[in-house]
Amino acid sequence: MSNNNVQFVAQPGGRVNGTIRVPGDKSVSHRSIIFGSIAEGTTRVEGFLDGDDSLATLQAFRDMGVEIEGPDQGRVTIHGVGLHGLKQPSGPLYLGNSGTSMRLLSGLLSAQPFPVTLTGDSSLSKRPMNRVAKPLGEMGAVIATAEGGRPPLELSSDSKLRGFDYQMPIASAQVKSCLLLAGLYAEGTTRVTEPAPTRDHTERMLTGFGYAVESEPTPSGKQISLSGGGTLKAIDIQVPSDISSATFFLVAAAITPGSELTLEQVGINPTRIGVINILKLMGADLCLKNEGLAGGEPVADIEIRYAPLHGIDIPVDQVPLAIDEFPALFIAAACSEGTTRLSGAEELRVKESDRIQVMADGLDALGVVNEVMEDGIVIQGGPIRGGTVDSHGDHRIAMSFAIAALQSIGEILIDDCANVATSFPNFVELANQVGMNVTAR
Repeated sequence: MSNNNVQFVAQPGGRVNGTIRVPGDKSVSHRSIIFGSIAEGTTRVEGFLDGDDSLATLQAFRDMGVEIEGPDQGRVTIHGVGLHGLKQPSGPLYLGNSGTSMRLLSGLLSAQPFPVTLTGDSSLSKRPMNRVAKPLGEMGAVIATAEGGRPPLELSSDSKLRGFDYQMPIASAQVKSCLLLAGLYAEGTTRVTEPAPTRDHTERMLTGFGYAVESEPTPSGKQISLSGGGTLKAIDIQVPSDISSATFFLVAAAITPGSELTLEQVGINPTRIGVINILKLMGADLCLKNEGLAGGEPVADIEIRYAPLHGIDIPVDQVPLAIDEFPALFIAAACSEGTTRLSGAEELRVKESDRIQVMADGLDALGVVNEVMEDGIVIQGGPIRGGTVDSHGDHRIAMSFAIAALQSIGEILIDDCANVATSFPNFVELANQVGMNVTAR
């Protein structure tokens, strides 16, 4: 363990009761900064996620001359500079652990009249960027990556972007968003066809900022198109609570007898509700109340009570709708009767860690029987022992194993948890508030 390591200690047992609100949606927080910065006028944001990842995006735009006030209790005011008002930063833009920041900004910044270099921490520096660099190159962007298509990304000022038609080989909202952002600056029309539905926060927010986006259904997903050269007009944005953060508490209540929990004003965007659908298929007692809209995004209060779960074969069409939620769902599978099978989830191997292998290693350490596949995992429900797990610096894995302690026989020690601050700075506090026993040291 290094000196800056944070270790979670999760005591066995506990319960999950009460009403809580988890932090703002990370995807929407990133995009509110990006679009607010290149809009004309002043954009006001409520419910912004004050976590390391979205703060990395915010700092990048400050470094490019955008005046941004806050965040102050989730409030951010962005004085937009318009599509062509960004200035060359004085040095490389450091994006920490945030793959979203790097992938989205690579699209936006490949079109600027100044060169810029995007860098990140040791974890981000291992993540594949060819999936954005290659299609951007087809649009005319001049991009250099380090060996193996990894960061840093060097974006030249010599790019002349042209709209193009792109069939995404793998469903990825980050790749789609990157290309749409580049398309704002491209000559002509950019069309992106997805092989399966992915998060549509970018399209929704562009529409909210008054930019024309067309979306046509295709046999498998959608084709999204926009033309370059328009303008974005500032708006007010209410960021919903993040369903990815809510997931840890949904699973916690689902696996713990006597639990009854309400999560307030959670984003239930149809492209993000795989976790709700999968938990219901496993037998969870879950319902949505007070449905409404916040900043163009559907929201609801989610009420969940304990009910015995059973293993399932996870439907392949739900995989892209729950891609970030699988570490927590693997814990639900471990606490279910029978066998849960996941396939079609290769994307999990290129997240903050190889989430299939790292979760499998952690489950092994806690005595949970599992078998790793190339594109998924098979998990047998059964007892969870105590033990020590390495999260490999992956925030979602750290939080998932903290929840496993609700049903474990002994205490669970989780190493390398500092990155929980990227998405859920008050996780430990909320966990203890509802009746878990987790400490950070």
